[in-house]
Amino acid sequence: MPETIDIIQRFRFRRNLPDKSIINLVLVSDFNFLLPGELIAQQPLADRAASRMLHLERSSGRVSDGRFRDFSALLSPNDLVIFNDTRVFPARLCGRRLSRNPAVSEAPTGKIEVLLTRQVSRDPNEWDCLVRPGRKIGIGEWLSFGDAAELEAEVYSRASFGERRIRFKPVADFFASLDRLGHVPLPPYIAREDHVADSERYQTVYACDSGSIAAPTAGLHFTDEVLDRIRQRGIETARITLHIGLGTFQPVRVEEVEQHKIHREAYSISSESAQAINQALDAGRRIVAIGTTTVRTLEYAAQVSGTGKVQPGSGEADIFIYPGYQFRVVGGLLTNFHLPQSTLLMLVCAFAGKDPVLAAYKHAVEQHYRFYSYGDCMFVA
Repeated sequence: MPETIDIIQRFRFRRNLPDKSIINLVLVSDFNFLLPGELIAQQPLADRAASRMLHLERSSGRVSDGRFRDFSALLSPNDLVIFNDTRVFPARLCGRRLSRNPAVSEAPTGKIEVLLTRQVSRDPNEWDCLVRPGRKIGIGEWLSFGDAAELEAEVYSRASFGERRIRFKPVADFFASLDRLGHVPLPPYIAREDHVADSERYQTVYACDSGSIAAPTAGLHFTDEVLDRIRQRGIETARITLHIGLGTFQPVRVEEVEQHKIHREAYSISSESAQAINQALDAGRRIVAIGTTTVRTLEYAAQVSGTGKVQPGSGEADIFIYPGYQFRVVGGLLTNFHLPQSTLLMLVCAFAGKDPVLAAYKHAVEQHYRFYSYGDCMFVA
């Protein structure tokens, strides 16, 4: 890997693009930064709470270096801290293509990889997914998983960029089969196969509601000890659930940010959590979101309510937050470091300002912070 890599190539300006200063365009290329490849964390730390933590003050743009173990000291007794308690499931399946011509052979042929991204309905047999190699997998093709074809699925719909909709043959217990055959869906920038330890380490210690294809990585730093410190200080906490799918990680393939369309992701907010959030809002207390997925859930729920308050219930969030967005709920954010030109980086820039955030990222690179899912974190408040 070269000493310095540009993770996502800059988009070029179209020749007929109007002057940016006239129409105030938000360009994807504005959110680029350079990152040495060796700073992309490939393994988690043995101690979750040993991660480094960069503190970015929103009011001044000042940054300071610390350790996540001391996170509770940056909280106020009046804060309300919100966690996303989603749980990652073994969404990555490795299998083979079945012959397209049953009259010739039913034997498995080429190897394929499927990432289940979204359950279409309550029926566990129908899923949206990403397929590799995507170009070769057409409608009507059958896919087989497991030595004894424990799971088989037919492709019945096709979209762009490798997206497919598949229907599994019914089995006695689909999710039990998935637990046996599936792999932890580590992000592609972790350049290794998943290990047995990842099934526990790529989960938050408070994960309970299965349904995500990626961990809410800001939560990976928490230990029972850190959570106890927060409780001992009398700081109120609550939980919501957002099942992370393509909406969080889908690459931005346009030049102008406003043209990007985000995928929907299932969320739920309990009556107890909604009450705690709304009481905090009424009292003018700070709400601290643990992770960008928590931010999007809270802000979407407040937006769709039409009142600025959070209503209990479930639905599918498709909110896209980028600079210019006016936050209704969140006043503090703990987050990991994100990919260049990603929607997650745009959200953080919307919260704290593009220039201060990119300056903080530059500082993190210079100080050799560890980046991305198994990396270090940043507290913005």
